[in-house]
Amino acid sequence: MMRGAEQIPWLYDLSLWFLEKGGLGRWRRWLTGGARGRTLDLGCGTGHDLPLLPPGTPAVGADPCLETLRAARRRAPGVPLVQARAEALPFRDGAFDTVLSGLVFCSVGDVPAGFAEVRRVLAPGGRLRMLEHVRSGKRFWAWLQDLSQPAWTAVTGGCHPNRETEAAVEAAGFEILPEERQGRGSMRRFQARPRGGG
Repeated sequence: MMRGAEQIPWLYDLSLWFLEKGGLGRWRRWLTGGARGRTLDLGCGTGHDLPLLPPGTPAVGADPCLETLRAARRRAPGVPLVQARAEALPFRDGAFDTVLSGLVFCSVGDVPAGFAEVRRVLAPGGRLRMLEHVRSGKRFWAWLQDLSQPAWTAVTGGCHPNRETEAAVEAAGFEILPEERQGRGSMRRFQARPRGGG
């Protein structure tokens, strides 16, 4: 994996600090506040989501980068942390009632494989809660995202600013619940359930 801003904990946290001040913090609280039952914080990074989970929520954090997991350990010392990629989760089928994904699938190498793993580890009736930036619906901004993508991906260490993540979620067999869906610019937050899974 390329090393970039996403794999440098202090730099990643600094960039998140600015985004949180710009409104990301409210959306992050929505993401975590809806967690129910056994929860996987997929791509937990430096652990920003973990202290915001409802009290008593049994949780596990997973991230492919060891350095960011060390930072997450300091932020959430009581939460089990596992080094793992979204495409190869070391958990049994149906292990979690909720999977949280906050600004993660922009950087997953094999998106369909990652969503297949999310489906596998979700229990019947489980939910995927996502916060993500996506390809803009406006032609000019989408063009800028396409133009910047190679350099942006290299600098950040894997982030793709122009992915159509909502479409990828639906193609993976999930149903996005309309009452939980919200968008602002290229940012989206939503909850989804496996199609046919209740």
